[in-house]
Amino acid sequence: MSKHNGLIDKINRAFLLQGALISVAALLSVYFASIVLEEILIKQAIKQEAEYFWRNYKQDQTFPLPRTLNLTGYFNVDELPQSVQARMPLEPGFYEYEDDELVLLTSIEQGETVYLLYNRGQVDTLAAYYGLFPLALVLIVLYLSLWITYRFSKSTISPVIWLARQLDKVDIASHDISPLRLENFPYDVDDDIRVLTDAIANLGERLEAFIAREHNFTRDASHELRSPLTVMSIAVDMLSADDSLSESAQTTLARIRRAIADMEELTEAFLLLARESDQALGIELVSVNDVVANEIDRAQLLNNKQLNIKFLQRHLLSVPASEKVLAILFGNLIRNALLYTDQGSVEISIEQNKVVVKDSGKGISQKHVDDIFKPYFRGDNTMANGHGVGLTIVKRLSDRFHWPIRIDSKPGVGTVIDVQFPESVSSLIESAAISRT
Repeated sequence: MSKHNGLIDKINRAFLLQGALISVAALLSVYFASIVLEEILIKQAIKQEAEYFWRNYKQDQTFPLPRTLNLTGYFNVDELPQSVQARMPLEPGFYEYEDDELVLLTSIEQGETVYLLYNRGQVDTLAAYYGLFPLALVLIVLYLSLWITYRFSKSTISPVIWLARQLDKVDIASHDISPLRLENFPYDVDDDIRVLTDAIANLGERLEAFIAREHNFTRDASHELRSPLTVMSIAVDMLSADDSLSESAQTTLARIRRAIADMEELTEAFLLLARESDQALGIELVSVNDVVANEIDRAQLLNNKQLNIKFLQRHLLSVPASEKVLAILFGNLIRNALLYTDQGSVEISIEQNKVVVKDSGKGISQKHVDDIFKPYFRGDNTMANGHGVGLTIVKRLSDRFHWPIRIDSKPGVGTVIDVQFPESVSSLIESAAISRT
């Protein structure tokens, strides 16, 4: 979890956003209310004053012009303030003078003109006062309710976050789940937290039992599977030393020897993948060039096809890893290339930060490229040999140790697989091609 992407941070951002939206909405409401007050109420009141005056003036020529604290009527232009006279409108209607906070209505009836001058300064002040005071009161109430809600939400989420952090401290290997004990909680424990804690503790016990069964299996399998393979390998070697065996019998023994070697490799790979920790693998800086060369020699001993194997070393490549892991990885890649290539060549090249295995085999269609790493998948060209798990092991190793793998295959052309090693150390050397048949 990133530093600023936890539940509390999300709640904080949600409440801050809510508070900001409330403030914007309140300010916009006051702003539009002031516009309504000025444009509709004030101007409408001035217009009604003008209509009222003309209606009475027509009946009584001595009817006085409006003269109040904020509204004054004039017949004579010269009586208007100088600032208004300097910018007298030519047409009847409303005109505003922002600098003086004045609104002028020019009204004409039966050839006579009356000027109603309204001082909006006090009204604006009162509108602002009576608008801002309720706004401040509303915002205080809203912000207080938001703060109370925020504190309640935080108090609800905090125990869950604390529990998650404590769960991260639990060391299953030491069988210690004391960090999850309820008496260690710095918060009041409610029923929901108690149920959640008990569920996590039960899950930990089940995981512990599962890991124990896995450890027992890998320990027993390491002995029980290797022992019969060793016996079979010794028996095949003893039979091979018998000169009286026919050529067909020797061929059969060679096939048995290859099958035993494959089973030994599979056993090593499966036991390695079953391990929970990588610490027992012995991580060190391993020369990829040497590992690949050894696997090529080993594959040739087990391969009965007349294929040209090219080993191109363009870089000296070293990877911080287990030599056994790299041997299983490259061994499966090379044997897979030999298995699915009937004629032509297999090329293994060591490039900068990657190893490329290229064959001239039958290839695989594009629709099956994504399925090639699935267990027991063999594509369109089903072979009698092989177990269908070689590339699956390669993919699992690449995922486990973060070595990206890419495959490009075309039917009738061949397959190219490259494995990249981001943390490798490489140095350029003069290309050296080693061809083996």
